[in-house]
Amino acid sequence: MGIHHLHKVIADHAAKAINANEIKSYFGRKVAIDASMSIYQFLIAVRQSDGQQLTSDTGETTSHLMGMFYRTIRMVENGIKPVYVFDGKPPTLKSGELAKRLERRKEATKNLEEAHETGEAADIDKYSRRTVKVTPEHNAECKKLLKLMGIPYIDAPCEAEAQCAALARAGKVFAAASEDMDTLTFNAPILLRHLTFTESRKMPIDEIHLDKALEGLELNMDEFIDLCILLGCDYCESIKGIGPHRAYELIKKHRNLETVIKELDPKRYPIPDDWRYKEARELFRNPDVVDPTTVEIKWNTPDVDAVVDFLVREKAFSEERVRKGLDKITKNIKAATQVRLDSFFTAAPAKDTPKKRKAEETAASKSNGKTSKKRRSSNK
Repeated sequence: MGIHHLHKVIADHAAKAINANEIKSYFGRKVAIDASMSIYQFLIAVRQSDGQQLTSDTGETTSHLMGMFYRTIRMVENGIKPVYVFDGKPPTLKSGELAKRLERRKEATKNLEEAHETGEAADIDKYSRRTVKVTPEHNAECKKLLKLMGIPYIDAPCEAEAQCAALARAGKVFAAASEDMDTLTFNAPILLRHLTFTESRKMPIDEIHLDKALEGLELNMDEFIDLCILLGCDYCESIKGIGPHRAYELIKKHRNLETVIKELDPKRYPIPDDWRYKEARELFRNPDVVDPTTVEIKWNTPDVDAVVDFLVREKAFSEERVRKGLDKITKNIKAATQVRLDSFFTAAPAKDTPKKRKAEETAASKSNGKTSKKRRSSNK
């Protein structure tokens, strides 16, 4: 879920923090991607024409593998070097939110059964998407696929978006990619949204800079965290009746939640019993993550035969399409490495400019053209 309405608050008060870009703008960039969020998207979005999830010949769901394979190829084709980060054990503070999600899925399952009885196709599609849950099996299969593809992944000890933020903050990657806005609350310097969306959705990638957001909002990081808690997060209850505009006004005026609580009318804005905002604040400040300096990120050549065995023999994918996709990974990672080798070892977002990116894309195009000419000459 992330932070309620945070994108709107930033857009309203710190618009310069958000840039809309095409995927090709990130040529030569390493990006840490929230894998669990991406898999959830794939399970919802990658469907057959009748709205049902893709399955193998044996009836196993394959939407997550289809999405992971082809969206990763799309990123690599555009010169991006992705590293996926998987969720670990959820923090205790998240138990309340997880319980709510379980209840919503139970309700959706009940509604789905009724929709099947009435035969309403639209309702069947709607409620089937609401029952989606990423399982350990989905994660395990995606990890297996990524390893065979030569794409690195990391198992976070806790929240994936916190680990992505830590990697970006340490300069291991250019940015963190997730749909959860709390990636910023975990202090990610740059957040990319919509990176793993399908091209058919025609949504630009939102590049959100934390420093510009803080500047526009006129808040420091501690105040920003308190704002996010007041807006509504996964780790504690919200104060009913306080919308995004009111939340921002309160934090900007009082600067911390303790003073906000003192100033609020308890009859109009009742504080939740045992409101654990302090624990949520500490979780955002000091999340459980692997020390980024100990993390080695390495991309390898795909094991073509192993990927074919897994996707084609086991999961009934098209062999021709799988092999073409693997060719793209091999070719584009090598091309990107030749053009921008330095950026894969040191992320330097502060020096990045649209003009510089354009020059890199042009250099990449020329490099690919030279490679093609050499191949044609050698074939004569």
